[in-house]
Amino acid sequence: GPLMTDIHPTAIVEPGAKLGEGVKIGPYCIVGAEASLGEGSQLISHAVVTGRTTIGPRATIFPFASIGHRPQDLKYAGEPSTLEIGADTTIREHVTISPGTAGGGMITRIGDHCLIMIGVHIGHDCHIGNNCVLSNNVTFAGHCTIGDYVIMSGYSGATQFVRVGSHAFVGGLTKLERDLIPYGTATGNPAELSGLNLVGLKRRGFDREAIHNLRTAYRMIFASEGTLRERVDDAAAIFPNDELIQDVVKFIIEAKDHPLTLPRNGHDDE
Repeated sequence: GPLMTDIHPTAIVEPGAKLGEGVKIGPYCIVGAEASLGEGSQLISHAVVTGRTTIGPRATIFPFASIGHRPQDLKYAGEPSTLEIGADTTIREHVTISPGTAGGGMITRIGDHCLIMIGVHIGHDCHIGNNCVLSNNVTFAGHCTIGDYVIMSGYSGATQFVRVGSHAFVGGLTKLERDLIPYGTATGNPAELSGLNLVGLKRRGFDREAIHNLRTAYRMIFASEGTLRERVDDAAAIFPNDELIQDVVKFIIEAKDHPLTLPRNGHDDE
């Protein structure tokens, strides 16, 4: 038969909460009336999931996480915004995640297979991709957009509206105030572009030719003459069918008035 939910007698599950098959809710957890927990998800103990929050299948939430309380935005006026957290995502102790606001599209979204470590804060209207690792005490202000397979090291963070491209790596204690290209590595305060995330690309099985071409295009875009837009157009023209390079080109063109995280002195450290 169906897997029964397992709710500890000290937990409070408000009437109206939706619980999928096989959900486990440990001691002293609180689940709000408009929350929805996907099948096989687990709240270990002392976790709070409230607001219009949807937790995906097999997600795990550790003690003292506060998920779905009203955002830390003075403009928030109680609008019925939402928070969505994907399948197989792990949320560790003391994490705080806010729902969206009217000013940001009404939704905060976190993808599947993410590891969100101790003390992370994800502000309102953030969009985080799949397979991301956010290390201890990473913080995102509102409206940040993070691609897939992004790794943020401990105590790094981003100011509001910053975009981080897929497969990027951010070093510890890094302060991102500008967009970070896909496949890029950023370090420092303020952040500087310190090359490509070659370790991540190799680990994820990108082939050698693709990585070689990406390095060539990176040098063209960030370490040669002309305006940034001219250099981006050149790289796009030389590698018209190269998916990685076109990802970077598209990201830079879509930045529009967003400034980019650039190398120190415009030189390449590769």
